Parts: sequence; structure tokens; C-alpha cells
Amino acid sequence: MFAKSAIALGLLAAAQISIPLGKPPRQIERPKAPIEEAGPQWAAVCGDSTDWDKPAPPVQIHANTYLVGTCGISSILITGDEGHVLIDGGTETGADLIAANIRALGFPLQDIKYLLISHEHFDHVGGIARLQQLTGATLVASVPAAPVLNTGLPGADDPQAGMHKPFPAASVGRLVKDGDEIRLGNLMLTAMTTPGHTRGATSWRWESCDGGVCRTMVYADSLSPISRDDYKFSDHPAYLAAYRDSLAKIAASRCEILLTPHPSASAMKERMIGKQKLFDPEGCRDYAAALSKRLDERLAKEAAK
Repeated sequence: MFAKSAIALGLLAAAQISIPLGKPPRQIERPKAPIEEAGPQWAAVCGDSTDWDKPAPPVQIHANTYLVGTCGISSILITGDEGHVLIDGGTETGADLIAANIRALGFPLQDIKYLLISHEHFDHVGGIARLQQLTGATLVASVPAAPVLNTGLPGADDPQAGMHKPFPAASVGRLVKDGDEIRLGNLMLTAMTTPGHTRGATSWRWESCDGGVCRTMVYADSLSPISRDDYKFSDHPAYLAAYRDSLAKIAASRCEILLTPHPSASAMKERMIGKQKLFDPEGCRDYAAALSKRLDERLAKEAAK
């Protein structure tokens, strides 16, 4: 009797061991294009090229923020739980390269709900109309930038007026002013109007979180004092004052990871491969200081003429 009981208990124990305990562990999704891998790939493909239309692979900069542009022109994808935001559309040729990078990351283009811009020059917005067609997204712009985007014609008050060809017209669906917020699900981006390089230029700030690690991202506009030969910033005191205010705004902004419309302007290649700091709370301040120096040098040249 005892032997039979022992055998029965043994069989029951074996049966219990064979019963699955709970649900199988959830598969953790592998990061898409992590900077540790994709950064060196980007550097190998682009090298020192600043070609606006040279294809570059996408790179996850931090958490839900991706660089999806070309070797010479940035485009920034920020992904969210209710849709995504894309900043800048490159040239007419670059638009399809940007779209291909977004698809390569596995994100449907139709999930992009907002298109934002830095400044209204054809190398950054020439592809916006194409991307608007592909995504159906709402185009957001500052009041001065909107007529340029709606017509494809450079603004007459642009320091570079006459230097650039027209580009395909898009359709602005929302206007923003300084401090306005773009909200989409768990995303919130803050507009910082930063006239200087153009009158309608806008910089953007947002938080990207990877688990408990959050970084303040700033996509700071070019803010370089470039113009046609006969233009003098010193002849436009109100514009010049707004320009200096823009530089001060960038310098004072919360900023842990700096991004710029031209990757080379913020040494992105070097930062993506670890030769310079990617996370740098002084990045915006140093960027603004370097541009302020360039503006002072430009004004000195104007005074000497």
C-alpha cells in the first residue's frame, strides 16, 4: 500500500512539473538602428561628404528620436504612441531618400501626423510637398515661413533672396509662434522662433525617454550669417536685433543633445562615433557662441567696406 502511494505521489509530482508556469517571457524588441551600430555605418557611408542628396542610413540618436536624412541634410523622425513627427524634408530628391529611411526603420509613412520645418530654404523644405503627399501629414510653420512654403517662392526679405530657385509648393495647415506646443499622444514639441538665417526660422525642443533615461533634444536652426553679396545685416537693425535674440534663446535653452539642419554644423559624424560628446548640456550654448562670433565677424567686414 505504501509503495503504491509513493508511486502515485511521484507521478503527480512529474505531472505538476510538466505544467507550464505562467506565460512565456515577452520578447524584448531590438532597438532599430541603434547609434552604437548605425552611427559608425553612417560615418562610413558619408565620410566627410556634405552632399545634400547622398543617401545615408538612418540612426537612432536616442530613444524615439531618429536621424533619417542624407549625408548633408538632417531630417528628424520622432516616434510616438499615437503617431509620429518629422522635422525637415530635404531637397526634392532627398524627400524619397528620407521616406526610404523611415520605411527601413519599419514605420509606416501614414503614421506621420505632423511635418515641421527649421527654415524655409529649398535644401530643407524642397521635399516637403512630396512628403506631405506621401504621409498626408499637417504641415506646421511660423507665420513668416508659411507664404514661402505655400508658394515655393523664396521670401523677398530673406538675406539670401535671389540665390535659390523655387521649389514645389506645399500646404501649411497650422501656424505656430514662439513657445507654442505641438502635442501628439505622448509627444510634445516646443517651438522656438529663431529668425536670423531666415525670417521664418524655427528651432524645436522635446524630451526623448528610453526607460528612465530622458534627454532634452534641441533641433537648433542654422543661424549662420549667410547672404547674397549686396545684403548687409547692419542695414537692418530690427532684423539684426531679432537675430541676436535668437542666438541668446538657443544659448539659454535646456539642451542635452543638439541636432542641426546640416549634420556637419554640430559635428554629428564625430559625435555618433564617440570622438566628441553626444550628450552635452553645454552643446546649445557652445553652438550659439560660435555663431555669435561668426555674426560679429560678418558685421566687422560690413563696417570695413
